[in-house]
Amino acid sequence: MNARIYNAKLIFPREISTVQSNIQNINQELSEIFIKDGCFTEAYDGPFDYEIDAEGMVVFPGLIDVHVHLREPGFEYKEDIASGTRAAAVGGFTSVACMPNTNPICDNAAVVGFIKERAAEVGIVNVWPIGAVTKEQKGEQLAEIGLMKEAGIVALSDDGASVKTADMMRKAMVYAADFDLTIIDHCEDPTISNGGIMNEGLASTQMGVPGSPSIAEDIIVMRDILLADYLDLPVHIAHVSTKRSVQQIRAAKARGIKVTAETCPQYFIFTDDDCRGYNTLFRAYPPMRRPEDIAAIIVGLQDGTLDMIATDHAPHHEDEKDIEFCLAKNGMSGLETAFSASYTYLVKPGYLQLEDLARLFCSAPERLIKVGRGSFANGAPADLTLIDLEQSWEVDRFKMVSKGKNSAFHGMTLNSKVKYTIVDGKIVYHDI
Repeated sequence: MNARIYNAKLIFPREISTVQSNIQNINQELSEIFIKDGCFTEAYDGPFDYEIDAEGMVVFPGLIDVHVHLREPGFEYKEDIASGTRAAAVGGFTSVACMPNTNPICDNAAVVGFIKERAAEVGIVNVWPIGAVTKEQKGEQLAEIGLMKEAGIVALSDDGASVKTADMMRKAMVYAADFDLTIIDHCEDPTISNGGIMNEGLASTQMGVPGSPSIAEDIIVMRDILLADYLDLPVHIAHVSTKRSVQQIRAAKARGIKVTAETCPQYFIFTDDDCRGYNTLFRAYPPMRRPEDIAAIIVGLQDGTLDMIATDHAPHHEDEKDIEFCLAKNGMSGLETAFSASYTYLVKPGYLQLEDLARLFCSAPERLIKVGRGSFANGAPADLTLIDLEQSWEVDRFKMVSKGKNSAFHGMTLNSKVKYTIVDGKIVYHDI
């Protein structure tokens, strides 16, 4: 696929000072992008399969989401690779890394191979499987990590639960390091969360709903930091939701410990008060916390304590959400709203700049999963996201592309709209 995109206002990640780039007139506000055979090139005279006038839009390297649930195999009634990658494209994501809690669980090379083959058949964005840390995610035996790496995994996680014991986490980190893989840990001590279904606090007490205290997250975050320090090996903390977790990660980074972390839009926008009225769309895990946690997470995104924004895209069937609050499944559909929500609640109020979003959605995720995407580098696969910052839109969950209509943003007006999503030089989404 050959293409030219002109009048392009390029958004580079803030931490990048110099790059090998295909961009002409890089110091000017508007630039040209040339794509030849699906990759960025310095210059190309054509012929072009298409040309795009990007006037009025900003251009990001393709957005990367390191934490999604595509549900296939086994839970295709919630989502499948075809619908999930379409939702990703609508949200501007050109690459997604999918969690292993499928059925069967992605804990062996055969399931990894199935996901890769299925994605090649029906997926419209890049799909990178994440393998389970332990067999059947039970926390008792290590999964087939080496064979899964050969089959194509980009990270390891027992997401949905923490790696059960410190001893197993230690062994997994050591073994994963042999294959240049990082463990993404869902940090929750189940003996403390004890089945709580929202944040433990005034709202849960007044609602008469079992609560999960924030320290259930904080304790495992500290466990993993201590292991990373002792072993001098990396660990990645998933969906950070608490003030104390941010503080612990910041202190660890100051000491040179190899810890990275992500958060999700719901954790810097919503609080447990949004659960009042027993609205199941606000049930997620970890749960939404308190305003002081939101404030800490925003500062963590500003100062680099939190490296990236992920969606934790967790689609569910309506029958699993449109029921009693205490019986509903945790999680929300997030791929189609994540960038717009981040722009609306982080950039518009002045907390971050567009270059920060490029770091949070592009370069930092790439450093975690190492797939050669998320930049404008000459010769790299041409993944791009073109966005109109001036267009606002109202979220209608019933019109979402994802099978999972469980969006807490339903009825909200968000700023910025993805206009084009381009993968390997091919337009996979165009908002007309």
